[in-house]
Amino acid sequence: MLQRFGDDWPEREVKFAPVDLKSVEADGTFSGYASLFGEVDLGQDLVMPGAFRDSLASRGARGVKLLFQHDPNEPIGVWLELNEDGKGLFARGRLMPEVTKAREVLSLMRAGALDGLSIGFRTVQGRTDPASGVRRLDKIDLWEISVVTFPMLPEARVSTVKRRPGQPRDARAANALLAAKFRRGARLMRSS
Repeated sequence: MLQRFGDDWPEREVKFAPVDLKSVEADGTFSGYASLFGEVDLGQDLVMPGAFRDSLASRGARGVKLLFQHDPNEPIGVWLELNEDGKGLFARGRLMPEVTKAREVLSLMRAGALDGLSIGFRTVQGRTDPASGVRRLDKIDLWEISVVTFPMLPEARVSTVKRRPGQPRDARAANALLAAKFRRGARLMRSS
């Protein structure tokens, strides 16, 4: 999906990934995978290991924005750690409680209603396999990672968001059901 933010912003792409949010710390800290290597997403893209290396080296975690729903007018926190590992792009961030939207997002994350992550980027190097139609992304210029409702990669989810006292212990079943609903919704959107 390509988006433009007006004449001053170059085109960028976004890739959604659901996040398994298990706990958000009291200070609004959470973590999860914003992208997974070797997984074809709903947009037929496949991010390869090393795709983020150059971008992370040049920008660092603080140079990548933490937004809500890819809206550049909705910054909700900061990224504390971004790194590639064997699984994908691991992200640890902190929502800013002084920001109204961040408090709302935190509440929704704790309830399990919001658990997707999505990357906003520019493709630097990639190629599409003519037989399968899958685009292999070898190098990505990462601009932002957003907390989103509907991720493009259903397996990429927030993995830790601390529960509030009194919240049910086993949110895993609820999250699995929510992920299944996201996948179904994405399939319906693609078929229409």
